[in-house]
Amino acid sequence: MIKAAVAPAARVLLACGVVLCGLRFAAHSEQAAEPLAVSEVAAGVFMHRGALALMTRANGGGIANIGFVVGNDAVAVIDTGGSVREGRRLLAAVRARTDKPIRYIVSTHAHPDHIFGHAAFEHEGAEFVGHRNLPRALTMRGQFYLDAYRRSMGQEIMADVKIIPPTRLIGGTGNLDLGARTLTLQAWPTAHTDNDLTVLDEHSGTLFAGDLVVAQHVPVLDGSILGWLKVMDELALMQPKRILPGHGPIIDNWQDALAQQRRYLERLTRDVRSLISRGAPISAAARSAGETEKDRWSLFEEYNARNATAAFAELEWE
Repeated sequence: MIKAAVAPAARVLLACGVVLCGLRFAAHSEQAAEPLAVSEVAAGVFMHRGALALMTRANGGGIANIGFVVGNDAVAVIDTGGSVREGRRLLAAVRARTDKPIRYIVSTHAHPDHIFGHAAFEHEGAEFVGHRNLPRALTMRGQFYLDAYRRSMGQEIMADVKIIPPTRLIGGTGNLDLGARTLTLQAWPTAHTDNDLTVLDEHSGTLFAGDLVVAQHVPVLDGSILGWLKVMDELALMQPKRILPGHGPIIDNWQDALAQQRRYLERLTRDVRSLISRGAPISAAARSAGETEKDRWSLFEEYNARNATAAFAELEWE
């Protein structure tokens, strides 16, 4: 009788022990994420600089510049990195600096190195914000990205990665209020992609440019080369104090950085137009267009041929 009476209580205690153990394990797992190294580039504005490389198993997809802005009331995260593992480390970096709620997760565009970390923030109660074209881009390419990077980076790194569509869409301009700090979002016409979004912190004059502006890393064309050149004219009119590019170091001399990027895009445009006027095939553009820029950019060999091919496909219809 005593044995029978004690058994239910013992089972309850055992069950509670299992739950508590699970909670302790979960808490330990949360704490186990080592915070990403971030620089405070202006008061309340933080950036982690990614590697100038392709996404690989070795770097865990950590190649994009990502960051966050802290206001009086809340936090906005701008891009989350190339894996959930990196996203968790970014979350840990936020929490190492503030306990304010993360209200917004902003995607500068749809490329995997900028959005594969989103799931790390899924339970923060934040709005996911993106260009009005972002849902379409994610629908068209999301599964392809997941499948391709599972093969190249491995199932372990990609296990928790999923495509999270935006819950707030930006067409034209929009504002995010962080409490005595306003972020101005601009949805751009087709340029680097057809879903580029920039984030300007009005308080510090810091522009999160996504891959519309890069430094050292060769520009990557996934939209319209002519559109990109037009957008660059408009970016110059913004006159930010500093630009946080999608790749490469922080840009304080933004005029020079934009000039270098313009030079590459204009060179590529001229070379492709010349080949088209001579009746050369698209393969000739892949081999030779833009070659004079070769020594000026990292990852030139990896991306220039595809840039030239994309430019050829656009410009042959002029």
